[in-house]
Amino acid sequence: MPELPDIVTYLGALERRIGGAPLERLRLASPFLLRTVDPPVEAIEGRKVAGLGRIGKRIVFRFEGDVSAVLHLMVAGRLHWGEKGARIHAKIGLAAFDFEPGTMTMTEAGTRKRASLHLVRGEAGLRALDPGGLEPMEGTVAQFRERLSRENHTLKRSLTDPRLFSGIGNAYSDEILHRAKLSPLGMSTKLSDDDVARLRQATKDVLREAIERLGREPGFPEGVTAFRDWHAVHGRFQKPCPVCGTSIQRIRYADNETNYCPKCQTGGTILADRSLSRLLKDDWPRSLEELEDRGR
Repeated sequence: MPELPDIVTYLGALERRIGGAPLERLRLASPFLLRTVDPPVEAIEGRKVAGLGRIGKRIVFRFEGDVSAVLHLMVAGRLHWGEKGARIHAKIGLAAFDFEPGTMTMTEAGTRKRASLHLVRGEAGLRALDPGGLEPMEGTVAQFRERLSRENHTLKRSLTDPRLFSGIGNAYSDEILHRAKLSPLGMSTKLSDDDVARLRQATKDVLREAIERLGREPGFPEGVTAFRDWHAVHGRFQKPCPVCGTSIQRIRYADNETNYCPKCQTGGTILADRSLSRLLKDDWPRSLEELEDRGR
């Protein structure tokens, strides 16, 4: 699932291509993508892009006339840039946005079509789509503490809950917790002041570094993925920890997995899958997709 660094990278690439440009036409290939009926599609056609922004993991296109289009890519949605009038992919294409400089197409792999497009009016319409999570790169230590103490959950769940923190998902929560040297199954209300300060700093550093790395990649960001070769732990099961050399471990549940270093994060303890399963039964939704749905 594209997370905050990926969304910021998309926004930068789009700003360079369509900032101030008019949307000439919106072509919808999937009737399930558009989740609103008012305002109609015609309300944004012919209008210039007045600004681009982000609400959590959603991309916001602000158009003249105080109307916005909000895209949520969910797990498998991706954006692509091509020549003006580019065709929509026959199998996985969802939509095409024809701008004066070129065409942005949207695809979603897999059979479960969960990506969404909302058209809304004004700031009130945008606020209705905001789960309310704290912007993690801007939050103070006190704000982090307040968010973490709202409910007694695992740190993994707290970081990925869009009602608590904005834009963090499975991949970067792993990276943040590794940087902060905290167990993914540590409880959010049990952190010391030093732990909270370390978690906040790790969050800011990991996200900032990821944005900088992704921003150096040339062209439009076609290769958005949850797995990067520069990640410390996410997707690196059984590979050596870049800090201590210990083999990275994982805990799995359904389609999700959490990666961690037992030496850096859990005091050498190997977290058993069955422990996570018991915790998930009472605490977590069954998938991060369900968690995203809760935040809507």
